[in-house]
Amino acid sequence: MNVSVLILTLNEEENLPSCLAALDWCDDIVVLDSFSTDRTVEIARAAGARVVQRVFDNEPNQRNFGMKEIAFKHAWVYIPDADEICTTELRDEMCAIASDPTRPEAFFLARYRNMFMGRWIRRSSLYPTWMPRFVRPERTRFERLIHCRCVGDGPSGKLTSHYLHYSFNKGLEAWYDKHNRYSSDEAMIATEEVTSQATSWRDLLSPDPTDRRYAIKAIAARLPFRPTQRFLYMYVLRGGILDGWAGFTYCRMLASYELMIVVKTAERRRRQLGQST
Repeated sequence: MNVSVLILTLNEEENLPSCLAALDWCDDIVVLDSFSTDRTVEIARAAGARVVQRVFDNEPNQRNFGMKEIAFKHAWVYIPDADEICTTELRDEMCAIASDPTRPEAFFLARYRNMFMGRWIRRSSLYPTWMPRFVRPERTRFERLIHCRCVGDGPSGKLTSHYLHYSFNKGLEAWYDKHNRYSSDEAMIATEEVTSQATSWRDLLSPDPTDRRYAIKAIAARLPFRPTQRFLYMYVLRGGILDGWAGFTYCRMLASYELMIVVKTAERRRRQLGQST
């Protein structure tokens, strides 16, 4: 095969074996590890992957280090997270692109199927969400500390195939821990948007899905009753009700995430005004 792989890890012993098993077709896998304290490095090396370690400071710096400081065997690099599974359809599509030296794209976006309670929660998970997953390292870079985005020296493309996202493999406690961190970042963004009076309405029409998602989040920060609105939007308008119990549970979890953002944003604003929290 003519595609290299780069995986960023930190304590991914639960997810990494399945991720690597789905990549057994690749002859150049690099694991960029942030000094894991579990068996992540052992698992990676046992699977034949090269391991490079770097202290994690932020996502764009870590990804840019992987793109610019690591030598890959092949020109195109697939960059999954450790909790993602590459499908055979996605593999074949990427290899076909890599076989064509005339392709002008600097990177490709891919959609994922978010798996929860043993099923794809299509309607509850804002499908399709497009993520950069196939890149030319010398022609791409990552920007923005929050809502990290990929920027390319040349056009971007979209892959037709999916990958599978198992974001709950570490359990619900890990999901809430992660979204507790995310909600702090979102609260910071919401506070800065209001303080600067910046507007992101123009980005709603941006061709970049990352910019559109960022604009929606920034505008949503100004709306009242956000947790209830998020639940009704996802469960009723987006059709999460058709995803069964898994959809109901996930939509309630998203509403709780919105509540964390709301209360943390209010706390930050009170602190800015010198008021008691």
